[in-house]
Amino acid sequence: MSATVRELPVSKMHGTHNDFVVVDEDASRGLSYADLAQRLCDREKSLGADGLLVVGRPPAGIDASATMRIFNADGSEAEMCGNGMRCVARYLVERGAPSAFTVATLAGPIGVEVLSRAPEYRVRVEVGTPDVEIGGAERTLESAGVIWKYRAVSLGNPHVAIFVDDVAAVDVERVGAALATHRDFPHGTNVHFVQILDPHRVRVRHYERGVGVTQSCGTGSVAAAAAAIVAGSAESPVTVEVPGGMLVVEWRLGAPATLTGPVEKVFERTVEA
Repeated sequence: MSATVRELPVSKMHGTHNDFVVVDEDASRGLSYADLAQRLCDREKSLGADGLLVVGRPPAGIDASATMRIFNADGSEAEMCGNGMRCVARYLVERGAPSAFTVATLAGPIGVEVLSRAPEYRVRVEVGTPDVEIGGAERTLESAGVIWKYRAVSLGNPHVAIFVDDVAAVDVERVGAALATHRDFPHGTNVHFVQILDPHRVRVRHYERGVGVTQSCGTGSVAAAAAAIVAGSAESPVTVEVPGGMLVVEWRLGAPATLTGPVEKVFERTVEA
């Protein structure tokens, strides 16, 4: 007997070309999200995306308007995603949510606010307080005979920021893959190569854990900006140039950071699940 085929409503969105398939938890209940992410995120055989975002209702006792779970293209679950959170904010506001609310994630509660809907849909996300070593020398690790200096940053998910003279000269796919799975990071990490342009502007390229090279990484952009601020190379606000566009990070030591950027809706449709 063949399995029952379900028609699943999905939205595809992107934040600075970091793209996601968004589904409602009620409509997708009972499905394996790891399997669904691998299938829908396949760029050759399906919709294609960097990840799957599952939007649900918070359980009793949780002070939030919604929940967000993030599954990378390889099916692994991530703790938090800044670009994905902006997409979820638009998804919920277009379905009747107020312009500002809180979303529960594995990394904790995240505040979001829609700043504008036209001519550009723009959302600000409060991503929490970056955990980055204040002062001290950069850490080092060795990969393929090269010594890399980095600063570790946590935003509920792990990041390393590596300062370079020219991000265009880095083989992000090869080096990023090696560092993201380095033995020093038993659970993997997100890797960001950071070029300082001036005190309020940096250029960043990303290799995301469980995904690979991406056009943008929201929490990675915050991590890069925070590392640059701690190093004394940048000051808030920091405009982060990523291959997919521009993001703005604001952060003062000891306070929560915010990430502001655009959200584009690509399409809404139903798929077989």
